Amino acid sequence: MNLVKAFQQRLGWKIFISYVIVIAVLIIVLISAAIFVAPSAFSRHVAAMEQVEVAPPEDGGGSVDLEADLLANFREAINESLALAALAALIAAVSVSAFVSRRIVAPIREMMLASRHVAEGHYKERVELPGGMEGTQPDELGQLALSFNQMADRLQHTEEMRRRLIGDVAHELRTPLTTIQGSMEGLIDGILPAEDHVFQNIHREATRLQNLVRDLQALSKAESGTLVFNPEPVAPLDLVRRACARLERQYEEKGVGLLNEVPQHLPQVMVDEDRVGQVLLNLLGNALQYTPNGGQVRISAKQHAGFVEFSVTDDGIGIAREHLPHLFTRFFRVDKSRSRVGGGSGVGLTIARQLVEASGGRIWVHSAGPGKGSTFSFTLPVAM
Repeated sequence: MNLVKAFQQRLGWKIFISYVIVIAVLIIVLISAAIFVAPSAFSRHVAAMEQVEVAPPEDGGGSVDLEADLLANFREAINESLALAALAALIAAVSVSAFVSRRIVAPIREMMLASRHVAEGHYKERVELPGGMEGTQPDELGQLALSFNQMADRLQHTEEMRRRLIGDVAHELRTPLTTIQGSMEGLIDGILPAEDHVFQNIHREATRLQNLVRDLQALSKAESGTLVFNPEPVAPLDLVRRACARLERQYEEKGVGLLNEVPQHLPQVMVDEDRVGQVLLNLLGNALQYTPNGGQVRISAKQHAGFVEFSVTDDGIGIAREHLPHLFTRFFRVDKSRSRVGGGSGVGLTIARQLVEASGGRIWVHSAGPGKGSTFSFTLPVAM
């Protein structure tokens, strides 16, 4: 059974066995010729020799001529048998070799043609597994076909994400641009008064555009790995204090409590302070946005193995279970209208995930459901 699996999973073994088969066919043909062809050919030559009239020997040399004749006819019979055997062996070897070559070359040719189609932008192109490999562990050609299909799947997914990203960016740009254009036309035509609230509205929408461009640039650099990180040992409490200080006034204005529960005894983490500060600001800003007046947001931390785990917990609107896996996807929103009113770019959590993962940690979210709040957690490596 193990030999059968090894044969199925190794192209080298298949080629080796094909050579053995060709050699075996040659040997069988030669043996068949020696058993079946040679005797009949020899008998035919002997019969022809007997029909030739031989003069009676006068000097006792007749037996020598007969022996020479017999030897010559035997050689002719052997040569005839070998010629027929060689021809049959050649036909058999060419047939077996052509079959084996077709089995090997055909999948490679198919993948070559498919790769050309993919290179031309036809990302739905796929290749079939070589015959007989469905449901079994494939050999090298089968694995190459699987890898090709996986590559095509990724390229197709990337292309779909690219198209979706272009559509999302265009959609996000349309709203503030429309507002700015409408306000400016109203001012030019004299429909809108040149008052502070009109200019503030234009400024607010321009700021949204600027934030979107900034976030997209940050996301592009994070995903391409070109962001520069300067990690250094930092106390978790210091990270949280700085983030809370920057948002303290906004929390007070909305009437949402911000509670810092990070203990002092935690070990330092090896991170870029500015990048992690951006993550904390994003999570705290989201918590503020989705927590109603009178609610509370708590930020805590604890050591877990070689990491420090940070958690931002709110008692806000919560998140439905089916939305949790998609929250870190760019431009995904549970409530699109509310997010646009709030001014979010839709890529903040995606940037946070990229920054946390680039720092050597991971990020996730938990929510018991709508109206039950949510908790965003992420880990950072402990400084050695």
